[in-house]
Amino acid sequence: MIQTIVKTGEYYDSVTLLQVAQGLSQLVGVEDAAVVMGTPANKGILKDAGMLTPEAEAAFADDLIIAAKVAAKAKVDIAARVDELLKASRTPKAESNAAAPKTVSAAAQQLAGANIALVSVAGRYAAGVAREALDRGLHVFLFSDNVSVEDEIALKTLGREKGLLVMGPDAGTAILNGVALGFANAVIAGPVGVVAASGTGLQAVTSYLTRMGVGITQAIGAGGRDLSEAVGGIMMLEGLKALQADPATTVLLLVSKPPAPAVAEKVLKQLKASDKPAVVCFLGGKAKAIRDAGGIPAATLEEAAHLAAALARGESPDEALKSLRAEHRELKKLAKKLVGHLQMQQNYFRGLFSGGTFCYETQLILSDVLGKGEVISNAPVKKKHKMADANKSSGHTVVDLGEDEFTVGRLHPMLDPTLRNRRILHEAKDPETAIIFLDIVLGYGVHPDPAGAAVDAIREAQAWLKSEGREVLFIASVCGTEGDPQNVLAQEATLRDAGVIVLESNAAATRLAGYILS
Repeated sequence: MIQTIVKTGEYYDSVTLLQVAQGLSQLVGVEDAAVVMGTPANKGILKDAGMLTPEAEAAFADDLIIAAKVAAKAKVDIAARVDELLKASRTPKAESNAAAPKTVSAAAQQLAGANIALVSVAGRYAAGVAREALDRGLHVFLFSDNVSVEDEIALKTLGREKGLLVMGPDAGTAILNGVALGFANAVIAGPVGVVAASGTGLQAVTSYLTRMGVGITQAIGAGGRDLSEAVGGIMMLEGLKALQADPATTVLLLVSKPPAPAVAEKVLKQLKASDKPAVVCFLGGKAKAIRDAGGIPAATLEEAAHLAAALARGESPDEALKSLRAEHRELKKLAKKLVGHLQMQQNYFRGLFSGGTFCYETQLILSDVLGKGEVISNAPVKKKHKMADANKSSGHTVVDLGEDEFTVGRLHPMLDPTLRNRRILHEAKDPETAIIFLDIVLGYGVHPDPAGAAVDAIREAQAWLKSEGREVLFIASVCGTEGDPQNVLAQEATLRDAGVIVLESNAAATRLAGYILS
């Protein structure tokens, strides 16, 4: 039986919604629970879970839907418990001796010597708070999303005039003077300076470098829109100039999706103004212009890290590429062994991503390896490959669960794995699914055990598949380091113990999947 409550026009932050859902799930007799805003994507999730009632179907995007699947003979009324949980969320916690500052100015006075402000407030307030920080001479890490392009341009222009960085909006990651901001990993110090218009892209290259024993000076996250034609690469350029002037930085590494052509020209012109060796990974971009500017193009995040590591060690970049090609040949051998686990009707790839850049990279690699058919996504490389419905996979499908359509009234999947866990079981039940592909992202501020959370769903899917007399290949990569709170080696071991095939990079894992399917 499905019990549903719809609270009209009530908004709660995503942390509260998660706590309420967890509280309901702990009730005896409740088999499943979901607490979401009434967006189309969230309704689709409820429908796939068999929990979409007529009341929930009629809800609007600003309405709160509480749905619980209750065992047939259980005597559970979720209404009272929901009210208790929501009331508890509004109860102020005991305050410390020091009053919490309510403005940037008050915070700066309380923390003498601070030179950066991390802004994470509702999007409509974020620009004003960031501007206040800049006026006080503070660099800004703007974690907030839903900030207009016009405000972004104004903030970054002001930052440039003041000689200050404005990272973001929607800045996911930065590592400055060894301090991690946002979703970042525990990495070692070294000679490589990174500027990235990609949060998970920055996490990937810095983690890969650390696992190869090569560290970084700074890792500056410019924000995903920085290299658009409208914004003009303001912070990519300012970050690049800063690293070019930094004596500790001897190797440069730039990471992004392909910039707007005019912006790429400006960035590469600035790159050419320095004699420091540089690796440029503009995923899916053209390599010739990078070479003409004196840079070394990288096709994948993994390749970018290997090339930067080679330069930092004084080794030949060509040897690094040769080593990667040898690894590709080994992956082809492994693919031949694994393909025998699949039945004739199992032909399709189903990628469930928490990292947007990994989602993008996988689309590029998979399309290249397969050389036929279309890879569709809710965040497609090409608009013509956009999914009609992000909740319904068809053919080769790559889903970014961190896209806005899935995070309205819900925590990012790096923090809350619930949505992906539901989707794992859903994809496993499709008789055409051959591979379920996951990225596991570690670091500060993310889920304390993302591999463990995924394994619970994987084991449930495997048990169901066994009852049907077939298998699905689970393939994953883990982005992180041994120094992360979750420890990359422990997370990899958790996945392998559950029968997951684990590779050290998203690119390698995607190639293996592509070789199996081809």
